Amino acid sequence: MEMNQQWRLAKRPVTDLSEDDFEWSEQAIPPLQAGEVLIKHLYLSLDPTNRLWVNEEDSYFPAVVIGDVMRGGGVGVVEQSLNPRYKQGDFVQGMLNWQRYAIDDGSGISKIRVTEDLPITAYHGIFGPIGMTAYFGLMDIGKPRAGETLVVSAAAGAVGSLVGQMGKQAGCRVVGLAGSDEKCRWLTETLGFDAAINYKTANIRESLLATCPKGIDIYFDNVAGEILETVLEQINIGARIPLCGMISQYNNEGAITGPKNFANILMKRATLKGFIVIDYFQREKEAFDYLEKGLRSGQLQYRVDVVDGLQSAPKALARLFNGSNTGKLIVKVDPSWQD
Repeated sequence: MEMNQQWRLAKRPVTDLSEDDFEWSEQAIPPLQAGEVLIKHLYLSLDPTNRLWVNEEDSYFPAVVIGDVMRGGGVGVVEQSLNPRYKQGDFVQGMLNWQRYAIDDGSGISKIRVTEDLPITAYHGIFGPIGMTAYFGLMDIGKPRAGETLVVSAAAGAVGSLVGQMGKQAGCRVVGLAGSDEKCRWLTETLGFDAAINYKTANIRESLLATCPKGIDIYFDNVAGEILETVLEQINIGARIPLCGMISQYNNEGAITGPKNFANILMKRATLKGFIVIDYFQREKEAFDYLEKGLRSGQLQYRVDVVDGLQSAPKALARLFNGSNTGKLIVKVDPSWQD
């Protein structure tokens, strides 16, 4: 029988995730049962939420159980099927987890359309949860209007880079925060951001004052912490803050710290709303149509940062937290796969 390779959760991390928190496992692939499909995993998504899923307490999903295969979204191809809705060769996406092969009864996967101009990596880079997060967070909560100022944290990441481009399409002045001069140049010179701030070297407060002279109307927050606190000093009356992530806090030992100036939400009559992309799955087509139109017209660009080999997954995940990735970080599960 062909063998499956997997990463299983070995223990709960205290602060940063490391390879020691996982255990490499090889097991025989069991025969399919009626209604099941065998999926060859092609590309695994690495996301900040991976850190939340391995905590002892539940998040918006139940915590990964120690000893279980690590949870993770992926795209793959059907190799065998005993399910009438799927046939060999179909491309699918779903929670394929940190393993080379996945077996599903059809309820946890969906078909995707792969063509020469819509490669399979696009379902990590712009379609699927990434694009939906950017689209619904900005459009439903941020409600951008022409002439407003939009600030995006983690702007060179998968979600942030799309949010900034969408904001420009809506007529906003867009300012991004990223962790290197190279990333800042990519935001302004390639993606069309009006300004970019290297949060590792710049004085964030002074830089925001300089690049947002009319204040901040929308802040798309991926990081929370000190940057959120600084932005709250400069929000306008009626500002909207989609809270997408809190990556600066995920590795903290102890309680997550809130901004000291939270009262400014009241004083400026601002809206701060947290959201999770699963809340919007029933509206997937709306986002897909917008994103596909933007991609085909050249108004939206995406970048995938590809790491080869499933064995690289735990080490590569750390790049999300030290800021060394640009765009969507993914693992090419089988390096021999030809797109």
